[in-house]
Amino acid sequence: MTDVESGLRAQFIEAFEGADFPVENQMDLVPALPDGPSTTFEAENHSFTAMELAAKLGDHQEFPYDTPEQLADDIIAGLKKEGLI
Repeated sequence: MTDVESGLRAQFIEAFEGADFPVENQMDLVPALPDGPSTTFEAENHSFTAMELAAKLGDHQEFPYDTPEQLADDIIAGLKKEGLI
């Protein structure tokens, strides 16, 4: 895993660990985010808001998720598949 991937993954886990798991959809995650959909995740020269991630990666997510780690892994995989990291 690259530094960008591990940095983003750690931020995703921290942000989403406050959600009430299992989460059934993207809207279940919003209350856990410190700045709601405007929450920003940054690593090196990459920056994404939660809203951007939801819009760009919806097809790469397979809800429900039982843990923030599972969700973070799918987000990273989606970012890689889309060529965003």
